[in-house]
Amino acid sequence: MSQRVTGHTELLGLLAMPSRQSNSPLMHNSAFEKLGLDMVYVCFEVGLNEIEEAVKAIRTLKLVGCNVSMPNKSAVCRYLDMLSPAAKLIGACNTIVNKNGHLEGHNTDGIGFVSMLKDKGIDIKGKKFTLAGAGGAGTAIAVQAALDGASEISIFNIQDEFWANGEKP
Repeated sequence: MSQRVTGHTELLGLLAMPSRQSNSPLMHNSAFEKLGLDMVYVCFEVGLNEIEEAVKAIRTLKLVGCNVSMPNKSAVCRYLDMLSPAAKLIGACNTIVNKNGHLEGHNTDGIGFVSMLKDKGIDIKGKKFTLAGAGGAGTAIAVQAALDGASEISIFNIQDEFWANGEKP
């Protein structure tokens, strides 16, 4: 990274355990540099025992926001000021946005998938939607499809630990 970190550089990061194997810093910092943004993205090794303190640190250190990965996606929700409709329904958050100390939790997996469909000219509003899998991403996609007006959602999943996700109304 050729970008110089200054006293004005804004900080973003990943809260996960483990996090050091993540390619997120390379991806985000390359994008920041290309866009000319004075920001830096780093990984924080944060597990369930530290997540409450990590959320407090986002406010204290005035981070712009954080991505959240396992095992923290569900646990982090209780420490945020607001959850998006999708994050509330899913019960998991993978993105935290800091708006002047007010922390908003979002789940972007479903939004990303539905946006990709729209980019391909596919509108799911009023349509039947079929999904293979009810894990974390599958649940997020199903919830976003419902929020965006799919008329019917069929979920196919093996009878595993995610089975109950597909049965929820």
